[in-house]
Amino acid sequence: MANGSGTVFDEMGTLGVEEEYFVVDSDGVPVAGSDELVYENDAPPPITGDVDHELFKFVLETRTRKLDGPEAAPGAVRTVRETLQEYAAEHGFQIAAAGVHPAADWQLHEHAEKPRYRAQLDRIQYPQHRNTTAGLHVHVGVDDPEKAVWITNEIRRYLPIFLALSANSPFWNGFDTGLCSARAKIFENLPNTGMPTAFEDFAAFERFESRMLETDSIRDSGELWYDVRPHTGIGTVEIRIPDAQDRVGHVDAFVEYAHALVLDLAARYEDGESSQALRWELLDENKWRALRYGQETDLIQPDGSTLSLAEIVDREADRLGIDGIKRVFEAESGATRQRRILEESGPEALREALLIEPRV
Repeated sequence: MANGSGTVFDEMGTLGVEEEYFVVDSDGVPVAGSDELVYENDAPPPITGDVDHELFKFVLETRTRKLDGPEAAPGAVRTVRETLQEYAAEHGFQIAAAGVHPAADWQLHEHAEKPRYRAQLDRIQYPQHRNTTAGLHVHVGVDDPEKAVWITNEIRRYLPIFLALSANSPFWNGFDTGLCSARAKIFENLPNTGMPTAFEDFAAFERFESRMLETDSIRDSGELWYDVRPHTGIGTVEIRIPDAQDRVGHVDAFVEYAHALVLDLAARYEDGESSQALRWELLDENKWRALRYGQETDLIQPDGSTLSLAEIVDREADRLGIDGIKRVFEAESGATRQRRILEESGPEALREALLIEPRV
């Protein structure tokens, strides 16, 4: 598959939301279900053609259609979730969401049979064999390829905010990792993941993408799994860092924040703002703090100071005129909630708590 093109960057502010979920049985235990839900039956509208499995047969991904803006996102996300829930129930399954499902043992689950995933397993081996992760990806349309690369570079310093707020995976293989987002660290074991470096312009990104394809480092541009990327297939900046969310209101907040950030950075690019010199090592340190401590983290600022996540959320909400991330911060975090439910009520209650909420 060839890499994409700069010509696809032709719309500003459109949205698309991808969510990854776990197929679980009546007890909330992950179970292979993608054959029935992906191959053996046709999903109903509006998710027809927009449901696919991921690496494991118990992991599904859905996509909204292209949306005109953030006002359309909450309804579209809820419609997809509700339709998927009903479709799964018809076949004896339930749908759960988290960055990693606490009851999933990677050694006991079947991998998908799609050639693309089989090739990844063969190439990557152990790190991909154990990759039971699930994320939330937000696409925001950008109308110029140079602008898209500039936004991708600049938005990197905001990515740890998304991760700290979305951290929803303290457990892996039934073990408390001590992290708030075990998913972020597990996923980083794969090649072409994590916090990307900056690209000086779109031509530089195109050369990199082409080199990766030409050297058989990747089979297609979709295997560049960085925390953010300019998507040269559909003309978006794609933010890929959040954990998957069981609570749909949290999805709303991250979509709102992603859209507002991209539009803000687009305006700054158009005003001729210079790029910030951001050391990769400090960006990566902030990502580590976010995945380790979640909402209790503080993050290093460009001037060398640190701010608590509470201070950063207030600043960002006021600066961009949004309120969703404030509501997320004021709510119990995903990692804290999972640990509390397990301690207070046990593993069955935790599995039930991770079933998705389509309307809340």
